[in-house]
Amino acid sequence: MFNVKKLALTTLVAAGLISAGTSSITSAYDPSEQVQTVAHRGASGYAPENTMAAFRKGVEMKADYIEIDVQMSKDGELVVIHDTTLDRTTDGSGNVKDHTLEDLRRLDAGSFYSPEFAGEKIPTFEEVIDEFRGNGILIELKAPHLYPGIEKKVAAVLKKRDMDKPANNKIIIQSFDFNSLKITNELLPDMPIGALTGNKDDLTAAKLKEFSAYCEYVNPYLGNVTSEVVDSSHSYDMGIMSWTVRKQEEVQPLLNAGVDGIITDYPDYVPQHKQ
Repeated sequence: MFNVKKLALTTLVAAGLISAGTSSITSAYDPSEQVQTVAHRGASGYAPENTMAAFRKGVEMKADYIEIDVQMSKDGELVVIHDTTLDRTTDGSGNVKDHTLEDLRRLDAGSFYSPEFAGEKIPTFEEVIDEFRGNGILIELKAPHLYPGIEKKVAAVLKKRDMDKPANNKIIIQSFDFNSLKITNELLPDMPIGALTGNKDDLTAAKLKEFSAYCEYVNPYLGNVTSEVVDSSHSYDMGIMSWTVRKQEEVQPLLNAGVDGIITDYPDYVPQHKQ
């Protein structure tokens, strides 16, 4: 379902330019022309993470996707924040799940980054989806074991807006929790799913085959990415988006390996598409 790679491979096979039995398509195109840029928690190198300011900056910088982290408030509302606690990125404290939406919306989620962003709020999931629909959105279900039923709530928001069958992979849902991804795949069978992992053991051929039963992407830590891992992922019809680029010198090795997407705090570090 990862449209750029699968389309490229299908076209080349049909044209007889490569054999149908190949497991690698990285030689068929210049990765720097195809790679998708994902603004990690928004353009979080330039604005406070997971705020509307960071997401707007990511779009302004022409990222193909903004990446957001979704959790749930005490009263069952979906909110966008990375940590399961409030202390690092807001002027609040304690667990996200122990505060109502009203409590969370009163917090300052910008001053930790810079006084320039004082007063930025924790966004709701609906707020982000409504403003940025039409852009690519990579949705991470953060610590879903803390939030029973969060998969159903996310699915309901997307279905209500007819966004459960996005064209061109505009919406992708990912998580480190593979059981949560299986639930999401059942709820949203047409939605691209991505398995997040920082574990090299999750990148074996056997494990990638297992992921391919319910995932369209495997999204590993950048230090675990090799051309062999990329080729193996592609052989199971999965794309691969690596995280998290915070240094310019980390980009080229990923391009050389042939990744489909680069998740980064600095969208301008990744070469723009050649149209």
